[in-house]
Amino acid sequence: MGELTREVIRSAPKVLLHDHLDGGLRPATIVELAAEAGHALPAGDAEALGQWFTDAADSGSLERYLETFQHTVAVMQTAENLQRVAREAVEDLAADGVVYAEIRYAPEQHLEGGLTLEEVVNAVQAGFDEGEALVADSGRTIVVRQLLTAMRHQANSRQIAELAVAHRDTGAVGFDIAGAEAGYPPTRHLDAFEYLQRENAHFTIHAGEAFGLPSIWEALQWCGADRLGHGVRIVDDITIDLDGSARLGRLAAYVRDKRIPLELCPHSNIQTGAAASIAEHPIGLLTKLRFRVTVNTDNRLMSGTSMTHELAALVDAFGWGLDDLQWVTVNAMKSAFLGFEHRLQIINEVIKPGYAALRG
Repeated sequence: MGELTREVIRSAPKVLLHDHLDGGLRPATIVELAAEAGHALPAGDAEALGQWFTDAADSGSLERYLETFQHTVAVMQTAENLQRVAREAVEDLAADGVVYAEIRYAPEQHLEGGLTLEEVVNAVQAGFDEGEALVADSGRTIVVRQLLTAMRHQANSRQIAELAVAHRDTGAVGFDIAGAEAGYPPTRHLDAFEYLQRENAHFTIHAGEAFGLPSIWEALQWCGADRLGHGVRIVDDITIDLDGSARLGRLAAYVRDKRIPLELCPHSNIQTGAAASIAEHPIGLLTKLRFRVTVNTDNRLMSGTSMTHELAALVDAFGWGLDDLQWVTVNAMKSAFLGFEHRLQIINEVIKPGYAALRG
């Protein structure tokens, strides 16, 4: 196998666990839907708008980054628009070589046009189903599931958790909380997490992105998270000695020992100030130490990214090869909230043969 070009990386099977539906719209779609909805945009054409999103998100502040979402959420207030955005997300991911994705969004942010929470979930699912069918018609396969998100600064988490459980057999494989971490600890939503545990349901928690170890500790030891959304600040509990050896604190050791998946999003972390550059991103160290590392896009529009872009940057920065790409891909598939047998099937029938074919 020769050089790992972007085309080779694009053709490799990929698994995506941390991708926001309202952070991955096509700029051209936003322009079209905003005109219909009468929503004013900061730029008039698709190319300029795409650049505006990336520039606005590049500020180094998580709060500023989150402001960009008002323009995407504004055009996602009808069932028809939600279905279209969901369908296009599936098509875009499949074109990038993604074979399994969990896409998250907050249903409560899509009620301004009069939809109910149920109607929002059903519209997104219709879009995912339509997207999967279109991808299948083109000779490829992709499996996409929903993660229903509650906003950590609101008080609707129990209701959204119940919504996730109600739709667990019709596309919603788990629950999440998102939004600014500082001042809104996950323990504010303990009722929702305890309910999910009683229902044997899966959930991930945004933790350890803008805020440090206390956020990760609460997400795991108080709330019982299955995965950490980002979790990049776990590196604060790792000390590198003068001889280059690493000493893990109690929390970091627990995360590694328990194989708790880290939903790492390298380019997003640079934009929000959680890492200075890809070369300095803790993913290099965490991979060497064999944490359960997964690679994700977070918000493809705001970060101007894709799974191919994320992986290519890691190949360049850390000299990763196909074995490393397969390792993080299998890590992600093992960590998915899909049923065990279906996970195994994708690993054994899609991911491993896909990488074997690239090795030649």
